[in-house]
Amino acid sequence: MTLQRRHIVIGVTVALAAVIATTLLVHSLGDAKTEKADETPQRLAPVVVVARGSLENIITLTGEFRPFQQVDVHAKVAGYIRRIFVDVGDKVSTGQVLAILEVPELNAQVMGAQADIRRSQDAIRRAQSEIERAESTHQAYHAAYTRLKQASEERPGLVAEQELDDSLAKDQETDAQIRSTRAALAESQNQLGMAQATLDRLSALQAYSHITSPFAGVVTKRYVDTGALISAGTSSETQSQPVVQLAEWSLFRLVIPVPESAVPMIHLGSIVQVHVLDLNRDFQGRVSRFADALDDETRTMHTEIDVENPQDTLTAGMYAEVKLALQGKKDALTLPVQAVVQEGNEHYVLSLDDQNRVQKRNVELGEQTSTTVEILHGLSETDRVISAGQSDYAIGEVVKPKLERGSSASEGRTGERK
Repeated sequence: MTLQRRHIVIGVTVALAAVIATTLLVHSLGDAKTEKADETPQRLAPVVVVARGSLENIITLTGEFRPFQQVDVHAKVAGYIRRIFVDVGDKVSTGQVLAILEVPELNAQVMGAQADIRRSQDAIRRAQSEIERAESTHQAYHAAYTRLKQASEERPGLVAEQELDDSLAKDQETDAQIRSTRAALAESQNQLGMAQATLDRLSALQAYSHITSPFAGVVTKRYVDTGALISAGTSSETQSQPVVQLAEWSLFRLVIPVPESAVPMIHLGSIVQVHVLDLNRDFQGRVSRFADALDDETRTMHTEIDVENPQDTLTAGMYAEVKLALQGKKDALTLPVQAVVQEGNEHYVLSLDDQNRVQKRNVELGEQTSTTVEILHGLSETDRVISAGQSDYAIGEVVKPKLERGSSASEGRTGERK
């Protein structure tokens, strides 16, 4: 009986131990479930911080560089190329002689005009001599008539009337001779003036036989060689061949098409940054002129930006990008555009309070760019706002904020809340 009783005691003990173990396990699982039930799951929410900064609306336009001036240099007079001094790529200065023409007939005309001047000058000297002789003769006859008339008046009958009349006629004749020689002198002087004008005209044409550069630049084309016959480029109807093509490269025009929406923001004298794609360099330009009218087909306005080229780095035909700041505002309270939700005519954001609880706040917007919007009312600086996926969050929900890149101004505050 003793052995049987021992087996019973052992069985009871094992059963009690199993019951106790089961009870402890149930209590442990219950506590774990209770702790897990008490925990609230928190989702990550992308957050940006309201901050102050500059607000700019910038558009990027592409244009092509053109020489500030470019012209085909023609000859004013017809002739043969006696010498040409420049070739493609040569830099020239203002007034530099590019080529010299041989114009024999024009030289002969100049010599003829010079001869006409000398002939007119001789005629003037001859007329002046005739005037001096006529004046001397007139003085002698006038003195003789004066004496005869005085004697006749003092002693009537002493001088015959015929003699007195003849002396008066000689006096009047020599006086008329003076007037005639003076007229001849005036005519000779007029002839000299006409000859001088002819010589000036021919000399001016002769000066055009030296073809000079109208401005400082670079020879981009050469059309003729020594000995070529050049026609006079005196009218637009004349199909005359140019001598060279000249372009001014110290200053370039960057021509860009400004869209209609940006036209009111274009102002003369505005400084812009020009990025040359082929060189990967930035240059400074100035808005110098615009058409002040839109193209009917493209709805853009022809605008030109002057860009200096002191080191001949730029080349005609290169493409460049221009960033135009159409509007700007300093020290504005800003947010990314995607952080603001539009609902009808109203705008709101989802902000976080001190416990990272989602709140809805209506805001009033100001200036807006393609990436940033100004907040006029509804938010304060350093407020935290959910930047994306606003429809995924419920009002009052507690989230775990994750600071978006580009919002470093407020990293300290967000970091303190982690």
